[in-house]
Amino acid sequence: MYNILLLPIISGLIAQSTKFFFKANGQKFGFKNILSYAGMPSGHSAMVVSLATIILLEFGLSSPVFALSFIFAVVVIRDATGIRRYLGQHGQTLNILVKDLGEDQMLDKSYPLLLERIGHTPAQVIVGGLIGFIVSILGYIFW
Repeated sequence: MYNILLLPIISGLIAQSTKFFFKANGQKFGFKNILSYAGMPSGHSAMVVSLATIILLEFGLSSPVFALSFIFAVVVIRDATGIRRYLGQHGQTLNILVKDLGEDQMLDKSYPLLLERIGHTPAQVIVGGLIGFIVSILGYIFW
């Protein structure tokens, strides 16, 4: 039963730690990428796909617990690719507008720099989901 808790956590850690090796939007390699909300691959997707996969393998397709985990995965992935990505675009636009207003200490205090990378692209979600799926399959087979 511990694999239902541990495999999604392991999947998320693997996905987040591989962000160290990916350059995102011209940024340097670094530990900052590991803690980012966005980037390749999606740690959110890795965790929820891993959870749904291991529950499917343990309890079967007709299990109510699988149905809950599947719906949870859909909501989390939809949020990561939709709303959070859209909020990142808003942050980018607002940062440009504030910058265009000129250098002013009052502006800097009133309008702090907003995060621009808080969502995921479909490719990032797919790769994260594959990591979660593979980790759960391997964990189920060898655990």
